[in-house]
Amino acid sequence: MILAQKAKTIKVMFTPFRDGLQSSFGGKVRLQDILPAMQASAEAGIRHFEFGGGARYQAPYFYLGEDPFEDMQTMRDTVGPDVDLQILTRSVSGVTLTTQSREGLELQAKLMKEHGTSWDRNFDFMNDVRNLVNTGHPIVKAGMHHQVCIALMGLPFASDKVHTAAFYLDIGRRLLESDVQIDSLCLKDASGTTDPKTIYDTAVALKKIMPPEMPLWMHTHDTASTAVACYMSAIAGGADGVDLSVRPMASGTVQPDARSLAHALKGTGYSLDIDVRKLTEIENLLGELMQEYAFNPTTTTPDPRVLGFPMPGGAIGPNVHMMAKAGILDRYSEVLAEFPVVVEAGGAWTSVTPGSQQYWLQAFNNVLHGRWKKIDPGFGKSVLGYFGRTPLPPDPEVMKAASEQLELPVFEGDPLEAAPKNIGAAREALGERDLEVTDKNTFLVLAAMVPGKKMELNEGIRLLTGKPRIDIPFKKKEVEAPKPAPDAPALLSQPVTTVCTVSENNVTRTFTVTVAPAGVSAGNPAVPEPHPAAPVAQGTPVHSTFAGRVDVSDIKVKVGDEVSKGQVVANVEAMKAQHDILAPVSGRVAAVHVAIGDEIDSTQPMLTIT
Repeated sequence: MILAQKAKTIKVMFTPFRDGLQSSFGGKVRLQDILPAMQASAEAGIRHFEFGGGARYQAPYFYLGEDPFEDMQTMRDTVGPDVDLQILTRSVSGVTLTTQSREGLELQAKLMKEHGTSWDRNFDFMNDVRNLVNTGHPIVKAGMHHQVCIALMGLPFASDKVHTAAFYLDIGRRLLESDVQIDSLCLKDASGTTDPKTIYDTAVALKKIMPPEMPLWMHTHDTASTAVACYMSAIAGGADGVDLSVRPMASGTVQPDARSLAHALKGTGYSLDIDVRKLTEIENLLGELMQEYAFNPTTTTPDPRVLGFPMPGGAIGPNVHMMAKAGILDRYSEVLAEFPVVVEAGGAWTSVTPGSQQYWLQAFNNVLHGRWKKIDPGFGKSVLGYFGRTPLPPDPEVMKAASEQLELPVFEGDPLEAAPKNIGAAREALGERDLEVTDKNTFLVLAAMVPGKKMELNEGIRLLTGKPRIDIPFKKKEVEAPKPAPDAPALLSQPVTTVCTVSENNVTRTFTVTVAPAGVSAGNPAVPEPHPAAPVAQGTPVHSTFAGRVDVSDIKVKVGDEVSKGQVVANVEAMKAQHDILAPVSGRVAAVHVAIGDEIDSTQPMLTIT
């Protein structure tokens, strides 16, 4: 039991409108379905919300047809000027999944501030202090509260070198000794896998070296049902603020409901700075607003297996959904079993976006193709140093495979310097399509640019040209089969002859008409008329290798091209990764049946080779 030496109020950052949406639905929730609840929360006295960044930057225009900056501005206008609104950024990746240039991060900070952000919580999945310092300067320059994260994770293998209280304390010390302004620190455990004792020891040690006026925050997820215990340990160690949510976006893969922690703190001398008695009204409003959404049991149910495959709450649900869509959910347990292998071989970076997705995709590739036979580009770049320094040295054999497959050398420099300079390319893409070249439009395109991805598939371009993809996780509606009319005549089994009279321009004509059922000759009812022969596809069809639905991301050949067996003729996107489609035979491309951007399954031929 924890007891305060003197009464202390713990600040709450309310998460249902960002992390709650991401951890429950990958962020795919329309603004209109949460805005009234956010307004009610502000009216209930809540003064600190997370409202953007993370997946809630990309999801609005990747899947909902909404401009994320306009969404943020609407939320700011709704809650008023006196509420703190926070975004989540990913160090050298910003609000994207790839590395960004300094100029891109400066533009990001400027736009976030302009559209209502007052706090920026910035983390680095490598815990590379150099990255955190370099990406913190644009945040400070833009005038936002700069909260720096120390990313936590429970290791799925034994080590006393990393992810210990001493390891985290060293990171905190180097941050505080750096030249960047830091307004608060946050212990961020995106997977909810750190044990309470490590959290307590880390908080106690950090508070001893932090300026007394600097707040220490704690963030975790309830995926393994340990979040309240971890929060109480952090509070006992000196934490000043915690992240909490409210049902239906609470517990499971999200943060715990604020009422749970308030109850656990009764009689301890600690209390929360929100009135939890008002949360029932917010819960009921959210339940009404989101009644069309299909809550996935994978995200709403605690799963202690996460302790062996540390994945953020916001990644488990979407990954399961993508595996189901691609028709490979039966391999889920195999991917989980491979997780400890890729974490240790990669260098034990923290399992938080984009590092968590890199772990997942590499485990997925190991299961589908054989261990290290196909290196995921993000995972490979991480072990080679393009995202920063790994906490532990990566496995040399994996580094060699990554370097050979990706044709990249080991990199020891500044990731910001190695990042592509995409602002010019984004502006050029806008100009080529007669779209307005503004800072906002430029960043919408820039943040959706991925190496190898064609510009016609860029979600920023699609949004601005009125062609966004809509993918909202609504409940499937039961469609009843139409009922026949009560007096409907029986279906014909034999030809029927009748008389038809037609009057036109005062002229009446009478016709004798014979009506026959399909497949039966009106002239000879005993002999069915043969159907015309269906055209037979000439050649060998080329199909997707995934049983479920995937997106066509590239067609690498055209009609008339000669191809060899095993040649890459197309790419499909599944699990947010590119997969090669190989020619099953040698020959000539006789037909191309799909276009880039089409969603297909394995029953639909992509090409025909003769």
